[in-house]
Amino acid sequence: MTTATANKIGRAAVRAANSIVNLAVLVVILLLVAVAVYAIWDSDRVYRAADAAQYAVYKPSAEEEESISFAELQAINPDVFSWLTVYGTNIDYPVTQGANNEKYVTTDAFGKYSLSGAIFLDFMNSSDFGDFNSILYGHHMEKQTMFGEIGLFSAKTYFDDHAYGNLYYDGKNHGLEFFAFLHADAYDSGIFTPRIDGDEARQRYLGNLLEKSRYTRDIGVTTDDHIILLSTCSSDSTNGRDILVARITDERCSDPFIVEEKGDTYWQQASVDRQSGIWERVPLWARIGLFAIPLLLIVCVLMNRRKRSKEQRK
Repeated sequence: MTTATANKIGRAAVRAANSIVNLAVLVVILLLVAVAVYAIWDSDRVYRAADAAQYAVYKPSAEEEESISFAELQAINPDVFSWLTVYGTNIDYPVTQGANNEKYVTTDAFGKYSLSGAIFLDFMNSSDFGDFNSILYGHHMEKQTMFGEIGLFSAKTYFDDHAYGNLYYDGKNHGLEFFAFLHADAYDSGIFTPRIDGDEARQRYLGNLLEKSRYTRDIGVTTDDHIILLSTCSSDSTNGRDILVARITDERCSDPFIVEEKGDTYWQQASVDRQSGIWERVPLWARIGLFAIPLLLIVCVLMNRRKRSKEQRK
């Protein structure tokens, strides 16, 4: 074999190797871009599924004792039995109850699989809220969805400004008077034990609740009342839970965030921003890398092509 032939074969081998490398780089770039696009799409899908607006058409009417729209939602999913509203927030959702406390962690109020889940009552509680203490659970999500705004009550001014809500069940509206906010461990049986019975046990439970509270509002709660805990994950600790506590009243509380102006109704909305889709669970350095790495690979490919062009011209 002559030297010229050997050089020709060598150059051909180099070109083939370069082509393979370029193809591999292109495939990696496309895969990284696809992963980034999917993560963004998935996060958007999760938050759209958790948006209270999708349930608004089913919300019980304040003027009607029997709500046709709410009955329609119950026909879709019989586990829906109540509706929770926290005035001044976007917490405005149907409430479900399953045979256990796992179902609605990943099932929405329509009965479909969803990472955002649904607001649900502890399966041990009575659905008529006749227990002394009832517990509602919901995911901590940002973008003003699910129970993501519960954490805002950790600010004293926010707790002071948001004192009321509404709970619809048994065909009528009931008032909610929020009187405590606390941070507790998820395994604290002194808090997460539903339907406490007996006057002494109720008094101990209420005392423990108030003692552990970060903020309280003296509204004269007694063991004869029915209280409800709104519980969600806390960003402060691994097993931490943020809990907003209210007394259920027979009369509907007025919404202080609705004002009348020239005959029109306006709602003064609170502001918050948090989230929990796949894209948001990816660390910031990894998110930057998903876009930076393809750019670096493209630069490397271009530089390699430029180098090969120079060699071929020699």
